[in-house]
Formats: sequence, structure tokens, C-alpha cells
Amino acid sequence: MNNEVAKLIVRDQTIELPLIIGSHDEIGIDISKLRKKTGLVTLDPGFKNTGSTTSAITFLNGEEGILHHRGYLIDELASQSTFLEVAYLVIYGSLPSKTQLIAFTAAIKNEMDLPPIVKSILDSFPATAHPMGMLTTLYASLSSAYPDSLDPHDEVARDRNIVRLIAKMPALAAAVYRKQKGLDYIEADPSLGYIENFLYMMTGEVNQVVASALNTLLILHADHEQNCSASTVRIVGSAHSNLYASVAAGNAALWGPLHGGANQKVVEMLEAIRQDGGDTSKYISKAKDKSDPFRLMGFGHRVYKNYDPRARIIKGYCDKILSELNLQDPVLDIAIGLESVALEDEYFAKRKLFPNVDFYSGIIYKALGIPVNMFTVMFAFGRLPGWIGQWKELRDNNQPIGRPRQIYTGHTLRPYTPMSER
Repeated sequence: MNNEVAKLIVRDQTIELPLIIGSHDEIGIDISKLRKKTGLVTLDPGFKNTGSTTSAITFLNGEEGILHHRGYLIDELASQSTFLEVAYLVIYGSLPSKTQLIAFTAAIKNEMDLPPIVKSILDSFPATAHPMGMLTTLYASLSSAYPDSLDPHDEVARDRNIVRLIAKMPALAAAVYRKQKGLDYIEADPSLGYIENFLYMMTGEVNQVVASALNTLLILHADHEQNCSASTVRIVGSAHSNLYASVAAGNAALWGPLHGGANQKVVEMLEAIRQDGGDTSKYISKAKDKSDPFRLMGFGHRVYKNYDPRARIIKGYCDKILSELNLQDPVLDIAIGLESVALEDEYFAKRKLFPNVDFYSGIIYKALGIPVNMFTVMFAFGRLPGWIGQWKELRDNNQPIGRPRQIYTGHTLRPYTPMSER
């Protein structure tokens, strides 16, 4: 047991606060009893320096470019596991045995089709509805389809809902895609694997190269510590909200362009360069010019100060897909040109502005013909196990309801002025 403390001196009072040591010797100061002892609170806009929880799911070291889930390096998981194996690991804490994986997969296959109420809600959307708006609503609508299993304290119901959510995700994403295209819903094919079924329900076809790349891409997005959407899932879940409502809230957070929309911004940037003539050297120069507002999207990362380990993995699949599909697309040519310069140019290397996972995932989705406004739905597809795992961990640890404090800066008490005198 750790007995180290930090000392906080405020005016004439000294307070001792326990130190919390993480598995990789990261140190946190436990301020959970600070207000009770002193009446003081801390101020940390955006919670950039505040740990809201302890967690055993994901470790991230941005300075060294390290990411692992439950102790397994992302490189090993991406190269050797299936998405369902990683989902099981993130949610339940260990890699599944062969028997466990067979049972998990079978349970998922039995739940892949959408309930009638969800299909009717999907049908009510106009084709112009944004895919993320549809997906958020459809997540929440699952609570109407299964009203008898919403108690977050019922472990049997929780496991059933976990399976249902993982199972419904390919159908939801494919249905949203087809709704946008004005196409009819395709039922799942029980003879197909999980990723293959998604491709089948989306397009009616299955390409194994594409399925393999998507399997890896989804693994790379499975969880990423206490990001905006994961924290949203946890704080909503802390009110004992059901899993469907909590995931719907996380999906709404992911919708924001500062979070899940990054790969969409990559393709929008590439398209803008194409429309301006496709001169990559011009835009590389603009990116280096501090007085120019242009910024290269998909380069660098707010967390990783080294090469994003996920980008290193997906780059190979990106090259393979572009080669396999033999696409002739000027936007993809521009992307390859930007990548080549950024990986060799001293300016970018010195500033750690390497292509990140959003850059490569944007290229892959573009190559697969997925509409730009569906990119964040694909992000949500991969991130679902992380949201579920974060929600389950919160419940397993019986954590209290989230309730941030504030420093009030408004008016002090003032006399009320009646309407007749205003």
C-alpha cells in the first residue's frame, strides 16, 4: 500500500493528499476528499489535468507512442486478433478461450437483425438526415425494444445487452448507409463472419481484403482511454442510466468535429486541394508558414508526441487496399503525395507531425466508397467495445454519480426589479 502524500499549502493551512501510483508508475494526486476537508475545489477547464477515474482497460503513453489494452500491445492485437476477440478483451478483461469465443460469436449471430421498432424508426428518417444523428437515435431506441432488461444492476440483463449492442452495430451502420442511399435494408446472413456480415448488409457483397482491413481498423479504434466520448458514457452511466442510453450519449459526443470527425476533415482537405489544382508542394509550404491559417489535417496528434502506433499499423493496410482495388482517384494521389513529403521532410519530423490514424482511415474509407458523412459512424463502430467496457467497469466498481464543481463568477446577490420598474 502506498503511503506517499503531496502537501498543499493554502494560506495558513497545510493539507496532505494521498498519491495514487498507476501500473506504469504514473502518479496522481487524490483530491477526492479535498472539498470535504477544506471547502476548496480545484479548477481545471476541460479536465486536461484531472483523472476522473482509475481504469484497467487501456494504457496510453503519448510521449513514447505506446498503446495497450489490458496489457496487450495494440500491434499484437491488430496483427493476431479478430475484432470480436478484442471486444471481448476490452469488455471482460481477458482474451477469450476458444470455447468462450465460440459462445460469444454464436450469441452475437443470434442477435444481429434489428427489432421491428428500430426498423420503423429508421424508416421515419428522411434520406437527408445525418448518419450520426440517425445512429444516436437508433442506439437509444433499442431501450424501447428491450424494456425488460434496462436495470444496470442486473448482471444477466447487462451481459445480454452487451451482446445485443455488439450484434446490432453492423446492422445499424449498414442500415444507416443504405437509408442514406435510398436502398432497402438487408438482413444478416448467418453463414458470414461478423465483419463480412457488415459488408454484406451494407453493399450486398463481401471482399476479403476489405474485410481484413476493416477488422484491423476497427481494432485500432476499440478504446482510447478517457477521451470525450468515453468520459461521456461514464458520466451518463454514473447516474445508473441503462447501457443503450449511455452509449447513445457517447455517440453524440463522438459526432463533434473535434472528436470523431477528424478523418472526415482529412478527406475534405484533400478534396479542397484537388479543387485548387492538386499542387501538394503548395500546401506543404502553406502548412510550414505560421502566418497562413491552413493546417494539414490528419498529421500530428494531441496525445501522441511520437508516431501514432495505430497509424504505423494501418499504413500497411492502406497501401494494400489501394493496390488491390487499383483505384484511379486524384484525391488519393494527393494523399499519397502529402504522406511521402511528411514522412521525409525534416520540418515535420522535428515537430512530430507524422500522419495519424485519422489520415489513413480517411483514405481507406474514401477508397471503399463510404460517404464522407459516414466516416464517424465507422469510428463509432470500432469504438463501441470501449464505450461498453468503460460503462461496465464503472458499474462493476460501483462508482458514484459524476458531479463536477465550479467556481462561480456571476453576480453576487442583488435586489429584484419588478417588471413595472424595468
